[in-house]
Amino acid sequence: MFGGLCPCPCFGNHRSSDNDKDGPDLDPVLLVSGMGGSILHSKKKKFGFETRVWVRILLADLEFRKKLWSLYNPTTGYTETLDDSVEILVPDDDYGLYAIDILDPSWVVKCLHLKEVYHFHDMINMLVGCGYKKGTTLFGYGYDFRQSNRIDKLMEGLKVKLKAAHQASGGRKVNIISHSMGGLLVLCFMSLHNDVFSKYVNKWICIACPFQGAPGCINDSLLTGLQFVEGFESYFFVSRWTMHQLLVECPSIYEMLGNSEFKWKKQPEIQVWRKHSNDGYGEVSVNLESYGPNESITLFEEALRHNELNHDGESVALPFNFEILKWAAGTRQVMYDAKLPDGVCFYNIYGTSYDTPFDVCYGSETSPIEDLSDICHSLADGFLAVERVAVEASHRGLLCDKTVFQYIQKWLGVEQRVSKHVKSSRVVDASD
Repeated sequence: MFGGLCPCPCFGNHRSSDNDKDGPDLDPVLLVSGMGGSILHSKKKKFGFETRVWVRILLADLEFRKKLWSLYNPTTGYTETLDDSVEILVPDDDYGLYAIDILDPSWVVKCLHLKEVYHFHDMINMLVGCGYKKGTTLFGYGYDFRQSNRIDKLMEGLKVKLKAAHQASGGRKVNIISHSMGGLLVLCFMSLHNDVFSKYVNKWICIACPFQGAPGCINDSLLTGLQFVEGFESYFFVSRWTMHQLLVECPSIYEMLGNSEFKWKKQPEIQVWRKHSNDGYGEVSVNLESYGPNESITLFEEALRHNELNHDGESVALPFNFEILKWAAGTRQVMYDAKLPDGVCFYNIYGTSYDTPFDVCYGSETSPIEDLSDICHSLADGFLAVERVAVEASHRGLLCDKTVFQYIQKWLGVEQRVSKHVKSSRVVDASD
């Protein structure tokens, strides 16, 4: 109601008429988010009242523990909330764009302009500025990122979105732009539904996808958790430990463990300074131990053997989940079997800021770890790409980077000029 009356920073200056004008003749674009890149709502199954549990600043940690902590069900393959009276939903407002735009769309966040939760926001604005129209040539796909990238519900949801974009645009093929883990979801869909992918997709622009896993980030997430927001704002956000207790039960996380079959230029490692006591002589030794992708499983098992949470007064054990690991191995095979259909153009943008860790190290030579339970790559896609480019930006920063936007505009055919100051490379495929 207030948009269009005044340029208030809390509500923006949106004019609906701008999006109603006839724009240029464009193929539809579908934006696919990555890990943690979708708003999640919880809804009481009986009453149907929805509340946002991810992302939120106010009461974030409390609501997350109450409504989003989950356990993996090996019978169904789904991760299910501990509170069986609620279900987790992804809002589909604004043609799917609402859920991946500003992840906490509260007026407080908008007034303070907390950029950490402005996810696809800048890219959506850029595309609208290029003539794309929401609901006709611009759509979003947010999903329950706790789940496996190949689970039926997520695959069906992507199929519905592709079909809707295809029909709304008058039968034109869709250009997908995916970020991070969203690329793995698209990869699984392409493997499992290759005919559907070929029918509906024209181009796939992949941004920062961990095709062979994200070993440093995921190893650290399974051992200590994940902090989505740094600095002062983190005090109002979901804590690292609270997030950790969810991620231990998420198939999507296990599916991003480093691929042990891939020929890494440098093998990813977990390093731990360990303190060992010789009970017979009372001597103490300190050693730096290294764990590769295969050896890391033993480390996870030992480090998480006492891991548990308290939910409604009951203790729930959360050790390393071998059932999920088995499922993730099946997902890795699905991704390995993926083939790019003839006629589909593939583009890959990867970041070079190295803010996502490759190796992780715990303890130090002077402060070693005695009990392990105290701890608690985008380029290798294997496809014949039209173009691969390296952009110096952080993992999430790629979504609002002007150079990335220039490449997207070029590949979509809405802008032909690209900055000369950016490193561009055509790289030998991993399959060659």
